[in-house]
Amino acid sequence: MSKNIGKYFHQEMDNSAGQEHATHRTKIVATVGPACDSHEKLLELVKAGVNVFRLNFSHGAHEDKKRIIDSIRKISATEPYNIAILGDLQGPKLRVGEIENNALHVKEGDILTFTNEKMVGTMDRIYVSYPNLAGDVVLGNTIMIDDGKIEVVVKEIVPNGDVKVRVKLGGIISSKKGLNLPDTKISLPALTEKDLIDLDFIIKENLDWVALSFVRKVDDIVGIKKILQENKSKLKVIAKIEMPEALDNLREIILESDGIMVARGDLGVEVPIEKVPLIQRQIIRKCLHRGKPVIVATQMMESMIDRVKPNRSESTDVANAVLEGADAVMLSGETATGMHPALVVETMRKIIIEAEKSEYRYNRDEDIKPLPHSPTFISDAVCLTACKLSQNTNADALIGMTQTGYTAFMLSCFRPKSNLYIFTKEKTLVNQLSLSWGIRAFFYDEEVSLDEIIADQIKILKERGFIREGEVVVNTGSTPIELHLPTNTIKVTVVK
Repeated sequence: MSKNIGKYFHQEMDNSAGQEHATHRTKIVATVGPACDSHEKLLELVKAGVNVFRLNFSHGAHEDKKRIIDSIRKISATEPYNIAILGDLQGPKLRVGEIENNALHVKEGDILTFTNEKMVGTMDRIYVSYPNLAGDVVLGNTIMIDDGKIEVVVKEIVPNGDVKVRVKLGGIISSKKGLNLPDTKISLPALTEKDLIDLDFIIKENLDWVALSFVRKVDDIVGIKKILQENKSKLKVIAKIEMPEALDNLREIILESDGIMVARGDLGVEVPIEKVPLIQRQIIRKCLHRGKPVIVATQMMESMIDRVKPNRSESTDVANAVLEGADAVMLSGETATGMHPALVVETMRKIIIEAEKSEYRYNRDEDIKPLPHSPTFISDAVCLTACKLSQNTNADALIGMTQTGYTAFMLSCFRPKSNLYIFTKEKTLVNQLSLSWGIRAFFYDEEVSLDEIIADQIKILKERGFIREGEVVVNTGSTPIELHLPTNTIKVTVVK
């Protein structure tokens, strides 16, 4: 047995906070912004239940991001928490430019002109940050402004590159508001010049996850992974599903990505709003089948930006995401700019825990099974069997080992009832796995016999207070150890 068990976890400290933090199995992603960007505020959010911090690269300078990253890393190094950092790239976000007096009142029937010439927008002409607008749209295409609050229809494409539109749904156009083209196939690349600069920073800072916005096809994911490979980066890639074209290519995108985000903000503008709930459910189910972590994002508890309690519909929204099988739920403006960041996280955590008490799960055994045509079918079947065995033996812990993260993702996707602990020799995975449902990860790099490794893992968990004498533990692993094969072994132990 290893004599260096102590090096596999933080120095002596009160672990009660860490164990309480681990009681919610659906993870919480919180966006960092002015309301929570100090070390003290970040730690407060972690203690409230945050598992992953999202850095939105649509806003803020790299030096500010660096300070935040250093604070999060310090928390992970000194507190009993593993916290992942997600860098969210802006992508080809289309916007109108500056508007005169920051308010342009338009009404149904008004004719507006969109142009690529930079200027302060008036009723005559409005700058749009999309050089290919005239080439991509066709007559009759709908264009949405400010998350669909204003709707216009393409009336004329002018030879000089301007586009004339007729207002269908009026309102106030403010500066820098977003533009959506639900009827148009956008020709812009998934990675803009700004994204490439931000991605270089993300790689150099060794973040855990990177989210690619406005994914349309599998080549978008292949492209960013090629850049990561060229830079020898171990970043994992999340595809944000927010475009109709992505839904047409959903299977291939899920297979190529390391994780998926249901980005309901732009998705709710790009597709008919009544379709979003079932699209969300479909995406979650497909991710569960493929062992890919999935985040449900946008406006989950938006009323708490300035209130101390969520709307009833928001609490139901969070609970439904949990019951549908999401790995994580995400907060945006609620924590980035809201008045009560920690309270929002605490409230979301309480809703999650209450929902997780339910016997109902969308991902029932008959729905989520190993796929016979999968090249990892045998390993997947072992993982499912381990989950069933842990349930049948009423085990207090299910323990897995992984080098790539795959076994961890598979054990997680079968949603075991036992507490799930993952040991890995790959340091980057310890924080990355904080995104996946139910997982608590530990660094462990001993390579002795499988029996000794299992004994070490049980001792580590016992000393940390996660398991006790007399409890049942189910371990998965692979043998022979030195060959690093896919998971092929299950062992049941009564803790002594």
